Amino acid sequence: MTQLIIDTEHLGRCIQTLASSLELLRNSGPETIDYEIYRNATVKGFELALETAGKLLRKALKPYFAGSRAVDELYFNDLFRHAAKHGLLTVEEVERWFLYRDNRNITAHDYGAKFAEETLRLMPGFIADSKRLKERIDDADA
Repeated sequence: MTQLIIDTEHLGRCIQTLASSLELLRNSGPETIDYEIYRNATVKGFELALETAGKLLRKALKPYFAGSRAVDELYFNDLFRHAAKHGLLTVEEVERWFLYRDNRNITAHDYGAKFAEETLRLMPGFIADSKRLKERIDDADA
């Protein structure tokens, strides 16, 4: 199997930024403009980290396929199913990633405060899962 070098630095930075945005949000009063700014930053940070994780996972899975085109053509859910098949994620983690993706697809179309609050409830788990995925990609790349 050909060894790829996958740079996860950007994902790490996305995770760090997301965690900081969430912490600043938690320290802001819900009726303040700062709360809205940090809520928006957290939701956008979530979207960026999710997309970045998917792109890196795609790179990490390329050695398991006959050609890179096959991986490039996978839908998001199939990409994560293959990650479980090859030991990069557990089945339980994949199910959570599906939930994150479903949530992200809705955030792209619903900018309401209520929905943003639902997204925020996912953030602690998403941050933890993103860190684990980054570590596994780093370990597989070593």
